Parts: sequence; structure tokens; C-alpha cells
Amino acid sequence: MAAQGNIEGQSVNRPRLFDGEDYAYWRTRMEYFLQGHDYQIWSIVEEGDLLVTNEKAQWTYNDRKKISLNCKVKSILCCALSKKEFNRVSACKFTMEMWEKLRITYEGADKVKEIRIDILVTQYERFQMQSGESITQMFSRFTDITNGLAGLGKTYEIGDMVRKVIRSLPSSWTPKVTAIEEANDLKRMSLEKLIGSLMAHEINMERLGESSSRKKHSNALKAEEDKSDESSAEDENSSGCEDEEAILSKRLQRILAKKKKFQSGRRHFKRNKDFKKPDGKDQKKSEPICYKCKKPGHIKAECLKLKKLEFRKRESSKKFRKYKKKAMSAAWSNNSDSDSESSSTSDEEESNLAFMANTEEK
Repeated sequence: MAAQGNIEGQSVNRPRLFDGEDYAYWRTRMEYFLQGHDYQIWSIVEEGDLLVTNEKAQWTYNDRKKISLNCKVKSILCCALSKKEFNRVSACKFTMEMWEKLRITYEGADKVKEIRIDILVTQYERFQMQSGESITQMFSRFTDITNGLAGLGKTYEIGDMVRKVIRSLPSSWTPKVTAIEEANDLKRMSLEKLIGSLMAHEINMERLGESSSRKKHSNALKAEEDKSDESSAEDENSSGCEDEEAILSKRLQRILAKKKKFQSGRRHFKRNKDFKKPDGKDQKKSEPICYKCKKPGHIKAECLKLKKLEFRKRESSKKFRKYKKKAMSAAWSNNSDSDSESSSTSDEEESNLAFMANTEEK
């Protein structure tokens, strides 16, 4: 710990070493250091070296004191610079000249200063709390922006900065923001009080989140145990179901095997196309057999014997109709004869016709 206390830039008696990085931070630290060491020394940096009008041979006590103060300030400033930065200002004779040269080198001229102010003002106006960022991290970013603006001469009132921090919070902080606005006057509220209140709320939110996560974890464990019990019961039921499924699957396999054999034995054919003639002995089996004549090679609808019988029946029916017409015409012509003769002859003719019709039908 003693060694860390003697590191350059951290001791009360040693200035902050500047190596070319973060000039605004170094300048603020040097200002505080010189003011704390001797405020008259800081006035020499701001206003210039103390003037001595007398010649060296005629120096008085006050003259020597002024010259020693000028040299002391110059020595302190040189001890706070690295070798690279010391080479920038080694040609300067006065402390104020050295300080101004460093400012112009790292802050730039007035135009560069205005550009930097515009950049920081834009960052200030667009400032928002990032996701996963804590209140401490958010406030450190905010102070970097405001301190950079203050170093360039741009400052904001405390009330404006308080409202800016409140507006930068996400929507999940809305209840807390509403409570702060109702309980406090934002114009008189300090940044430290606001940050302290937000940090306390953040701790409570983390505590509630941990408790809710524990409850969820316990509920998940219970759900897993219930699932394990249900799965064991399902395994027992599934073992019985598997036996039944095995029996059914065997039956289905047998049915499918029989169906395949049946389908392989069937003969598939298309309409208006001839059958595929099988080879060898299968040809006789594949030929159709007539139901009428019991001969292979054709079906009943194509049987010649049946067609001949139908043809004969048609011819006999035609002859019978012709003969019947002739007989009826002869009967009407002989209607003028005697009743006895006509009746006898008509009876004989009708009997003959009936007999002939019966024989034809047979």
C-alpha cells in the first residue's frame, strides 16, 4: 500500500503526469493541484509571470521572491509532463505561454473548440440509459459528457441535468420516476440525491428479481418431478399398450401378406384391349368358358349356338305373323257363306292355326 501511495500523480506533493492522453482530466487535476499548493502560483499560470523591474544587481527581497515563484511554477509544470510533451513547450520562456500552448494543441483553436462543444452537446441531448447498464455506469457516462462540456466552457444548471437523467431512464423505471417527481422539486434536487434514490431502487429490483427467479426454479423442479412421475406411469401403460400393438401389427402383417398374394394372382387388363396371352399351360387356364355351350375361347354373349337359336326364333315368329295375316284375310272374305259351313271351317282353321302356333313356339 505504501508503494502505491508513492506512485507519480497520486501523491499530494507530486503533480499528475501528462503523457498526451485525456488532456481535460489532466488539466483539471493540475488546476486543483496548483491551487492547493499555493493559489498565487495558479494566478501566475492564468495571468502570467510576476514582473520584476529592477536589474539583477538591484533586486530586493520581494523581487527575489517573485522570481522564485515564477521558477517554482515552471518547475512544477515541467515535472507534470512526459518527455514528448516537454519537448513541445521547452522553448517557451513563461509558464502562461507553456500552458496556453498545451491547451491549443489538445483543445484546438476557437473553431475546433466550438466543434467539440457541438459534438458533446449532441451526445448530451441524445443521452439514454443502455440495456443491461447499471445506474453507476450510466451516471459515469453522463458525468464524462458534462465535465467535457464544462472544460470547454459550456455548463448546464443542476435542475436541467436532473431532468435529463430522469428522461434517459427506460420505461421500466416509470413508477419510480413518477414517485420522484411527486415527492421532490426537480429544480432544487441535487444529482447526488437523485442517483442515490435510483441506486436504492435498482438494488430492490435486483432483490425481487432474485426471489422471483428462485420461485421459478423451485416451480420448475416441481414440474420436472411431476413429469417424471407421469412418465413412469406412462411407461407402465405403454408397456401394456406395446404388447397389444405387437399383436395387432402381426395380424396386419398377415393380412397384408395375403393381400399381396391375392393381388399378384389377379389379372389386370384395360378396356378395348386384348388380354395378354399367357405362355404354356397358363394359356388354357386364362381362356374364358362359355356358360351356354361349355366351350372355351368365348363367353355366353359371343356364343354362336345361342345366336343361331335366337335367329331361328326371329324367323319363325316372322313366318307366323305372315301366315296369321293371310288366315285372317281369308276368314273375312269367306264371311258371306253359311253359318254352319263358316263356323265349321273357321273352327277348323282356328284350331289348325292354334296348333301351328303351339308347334312353332315349341
